[in-house]
Amino acid sequence: MLNLTPKEIKERTALRVNPCKTCQPVGAIYCALGVHRCMPHSHGSQGCVSYHRTFLTRHFKEPAIASTSSFTEGASVFGGGSNLKTGVKNVFDIYDPDIIAVHTTCLSETIGDDVGSYIMDIDVPRNKLVVHTHTPSYVGSHVTGFSNMMCGFINYLSETTDSSGNQIGLFPGFVNPADIREVKKIAALMMVPYIMFPDQSGVMDAPMTGNYEMYPKGGTTIDEIVRLGDCKKVLALGLFTSLEPASILKRKCKVPYEALPLPIGIANTDQFIMELKKITQEEVPAELEEERGRLVDTMLDAHFYCYGKKVAIFGDPDTVLGLTSFALELGMIPKYVLTGTPGEGFEKSAEKLFAQYEAEGCVAKASGDLFELHQWIKNEPVDLLLGTSYGKQIAKAENIPFVRAGFPVLDRYAHSYFPIVGYLGGLRLTEMITNALMDQYDRECEDEDMDVVM
Repeated sequence: MLNLTPKEIKERTALRVNPCKTCQPVGAIYCALGVHRCMPHSHGSQGCVSYHRTFLTRHFKEPAIASTSSFTEGASVFGGGSNLKTGVKNVFDIYDPDIIAVHTTCLSETIGDDVGSYIMDIDVPRNKLVVHTHTPSYVGSHVTGFSNMMCGFINYLSETTDSSGNQIGLFPGFVNPADIREVKKIAALMMVPYIMFPDQSGVMDAPMTGNYEMYPKGGTTIDEIVRLGDCKKVLALGLFTSLEPASILKRKCKVPYEALPLPIGIANTDQFIMELKKITQEEVPAELEEERGRLVDTMLDAHFYCYGKKVAIFGDPDTVLGLTSFALELGMIPKYVLTGTPGEGFEKSAEKLFAQYEAEGCVAKASGDLFELHQWIKNEPVDLLLGTSYGKQIAKAENIPFVRAGFPVLDRYAHSYFPIVGYLGGLRLTEMITNALMDQYDRECEDEDMDVVM
């Protein structure tokens, strides 16, 4: 490897090697699973939806349901209109969802299927609904697909009525069910009435009862999505995931919104709580103040191991920016910050964080890949790797401590049951990061035959 800085390495534009993302329909399915009694429907081939379901199932260790239009060669040439119409009828007859959320695949997008017109021609059963969005995999990432599916629900369902709602809309972003539960807990402690959309808690972390339920109790109801149009405000968590749905709701129903970063770390969680405080004019409860104090105490205890350590962070843009902010709060140096999702705003947001904490020599890149990240690390090593499971080969090759966070985490269990947002999420991240660094420190001491007791 040549000793080049990331800025000096020639940009690859023709391909991605080990991309730091997956395709839009994965996010669209996950979003639709956050709606109560909803069946995600993939307008494409069986192979596409099989991959997307498997991807989600491996991360959540829960069955991710979805149906498909089952394209064959004929549909690929002449269009998938008849497949979609037959598929929707069969899904309602056999699986009886309240709503079907259709998303497209590369195949249907490339041939130009007019899905909206197809749906208008379908004889939808009474009291049932069909919505759709466009999710071509060659644009954006799974984060884009999640956002697009949210927009699809809002475009079809959300309405302004004569009743003035006292609730706010909470858009949690592309996070695990445990993170949604933590956001709900904070909102409840702040006594803020809310509609959470989408809400995968109780769906992708449903308890084992001994009986399989295709539609668990969780999820945002259709009525709640309709009533988003009457909310007095929306808090959109995660600029890359929730900003566009919030903008569409504002244009359609005149609902104002506030765009916030994911509440990962102290500063971001403080900002979220202060926004809730503005809405209710209530004091922050002692329980949240105590949680914050315990997190600060733990961070101070971990200072010896974390301060000045270089970390490479990668994954979804909103999660990466939150983790970057928290790493800086721990006194770490986010040397490399990378996402596979395109968007200039990511780099600007990361550079703003670097400047705020006076972190020098840090690099941020959107639309990057893990091969490039590995090149950077070989040229200038880091002390910790923080991101999804796909970084484990880099960690193994370079002997770097590795903390898994974000989506997907495929080779660890129970991670989706524990939050990384809020003060409790900060405690968990501090524990994982510090223990990984301590383990590495202990190994280095053993290699040097040192007897160190901390």
